Amino acid sequence: MHDHVELGDTLLYAGLHALGISLFVFMMMVVVDYLNVFTQGRLTTALRSGKSRQYLLSSLLGALPGCLGSFLSVTFYIRGMLGFGAIVGCFVASSGDAAFVMLAQMPKTAVLLFGILFVLGVAYGFICDKLARKLKIVPCAECRHEAHHLSEQDCRTWPEQGLRSQLIKMHPLRIVYLLVILVAGLGVSLGVVGPDEWNWIRIAILVLLAAGLFVIISVPDHYLIEHIGHHITRHHLPRIFAWTLGALLLLAIGEHFVDLHEIISGHLVWILVLAALIGVIPDSGPHLLFVFLFVQGTIPFSILLTSSIVQDGHGMLPLLSVSVRDSLTIKAFNLVLGLLVGLIVFACGY
Repeated sequence: MHDHVELGDTLLYAGLHALGISLFVFMMMVVVDYLNVFTQGRLTTALRSGKSRQYLLSSLLGALPGCLGSFLSVTFYIRGMLGFGAIVGCFVASSGDAAFVMLAQMPKTAVLLFGILFVLGVAYGFICDKLARKLKIVPCAECRHEAHHLSEQDCRTWPEQGLRSQLIKMHPLRIVYLLVILVAGLGVSLGVVGPDEWNWIRIAILVLLAAGLFVIISVPDHYLIEHIGHHITRHHLPRIFAWTLGALLLLAIGEHFVDLHEIISGHLVWILVLAALIGVIPDSGPHLLFVFLFVQGTIPFSILLTSSIVQDGHGMLPLLSVSVRDSLTIKAFNLVLGLLVGLIVFACGY
């Protein structure tokens, strides 16, 4: 009976933990989406100025949390504005939506990881362009230079009719989001959600909520409905919550019946190879299992790094719809890098 109660408490904690992570992830996605749309025109101009800047900017877009940076890079790639090495570097640097969960669970390690991925993306992008010429790889031969919604030029971040008129006649969806942010802010301030005491993490969450509040208040109805409502809330959030809850429940149940740490610690090299192979799947959800295993101290940093290099969330999906050949080629390049770097870091004791 005691075991059933203990397992029930563990499962309840996993559910509440997944809900808290999802709320934090939602706010980060809102702010990152806003910044992507706001800076898109400047990025387009910057990418036209040479290969070196392409490696830097595409890897930076990939290193940004979420899939939007990757989506934007794919759009530039199929239009011929990014080379093969630059798009490879972008996917090396990208962790997809899992990046948001890593920021919520291990912010310091996540920032370090993103920095490493960015540097690897820039360097590997340069190397891959050299290899592509020797291997006679033709970038995006099937591309039809199609425009996608993710690069729509008429999407605005400020209402044409002015902020005052928008707030006087407020969309119901805007009211819902404002209430959610205000309740979340109150919960964080009182210690019900997040850290139990005032520290830099609580302050960072409140700053993030304030930034999200500004976005929700200021963006036009079109942006609110299409980007935040349809894209983030309906498309991304349920998947993030489901994968997060699934990973937490799997670990909670597994630890209740078996010693996961002992089993995994005896087969770390094979777990590293498995992480690389799972990273080929165009979805960041499976990667969350390795994120939570790392947070618990069950796997070393090398396995998390391997998974992060190979997987890129579903940033690859738009390219798959245009060129399966390019998608498989990029994944093959990233799989080789992930295994090579991961095994070297693992051999160094990390």
